[in-house]
Amino acid sequence: MRGPLLAERLRVSPRTVRRDVERLRELGYPIATFKGPDGGYRLDAGTQLPPLLFDDDQAVALAVALRLATTSGAGVEEAAARALHTVRQVMPVRLRHRIDGLQVTAVERQGTPQVGGDVLVALGAAVHAREVLRFTYGPQDAPRRVEPYHLVARGGRWYLVAWDLDRDDWRIFRADRISPRTPTGPRFPPRRLPGGDVAAFVTGRFQGSEGTAGWPCRGEVILHLPAAVVSRHTHDGVVEEVGPDRCRLVLGSWSWTALAAAFGRFDADIEVVGPAGLRDAFARLARRYHRAAPGRAPAPCQGGDRTG
Repeated sequence: MRGPLLAERLRVSPRTVRRDVERLRELGYPIATFKGPDGGYRLDAGTQLPPLLFDDDQAVALAVALRLATTSGAGVEEAAARALHTVRQVMPVRLRHRIDGLQVTAVERQGTPQVGGDVLVALGAAVHAREVLRFTYGPQDAPRRVEPYHLVARGGRWYLVAWDLDRDDWRIFRADRISPRTPTGPRFPPRRLPGGDVAAFVTGRFQGSEGTAGWPCRGEVILHLPAAVVSRHTHDGVVEEVGPDRCRLVLGSWSWTALAAAFGRFDADIEVVGPAGLRDAFARLARRYHRAAPGRAPAPCQGGDRTG
């Protein structure tokens, strides 16, 4: 940003801007200077993480996310605990009281293995870079070469959807059984997943592998919650991250009304993707709930569980 414009917006003198820039540099912020008529300042990426400035709500949100990460089962618990301690140390007292009141206990399903954070990072990096991934799989250390497509959380586990180069077919691999090898292979052009919908593809594969005909009613929504939060409370659906605070959730049930109620147990905004039967069920439930308590404001729920 140009220096005079920055001074105008901050309502300070250009000299004050220059002095403040120098102070930020001393704190570790990599600020580049451009001279000339159109000169100014630009914040660049550096080799070290400088001090970060958060408002109160951002600081609390960060602390809450770190506390949840300490019980995530994703292999980052120790690092999250250390990061939470660091953040808490520099917080004002008024914010420490807010986060200290949040206590989280993880109750994991028996027999559900954990995935190391380094494994998830390696898989995610290969998916993002579109690079062939080499890994050993399972206790037999069977070597695999795949074109990674997407990471999916289902039933408390992480899975990798990929094109198996040796078997010339799509496969779904449990992340906790994957031991990535380095380096990764060459880049590849992305293939089109059958149906084009990763959630529906994974659901169909699991239904087929479990020898069931599937639920008579199956629907899809966008939840305004992180995928990591939803996956911990969804044991028979497919969760796909679509943003930092939004995820796609596919569930099945014996009726449309029961399915709408299952989606509604998450304390979050919902966007119905389809089908029409699910939309109609949400409308019926809305009318039913309104008749149950007309004109009443909802009372606060003791416990605050976002999944009901």
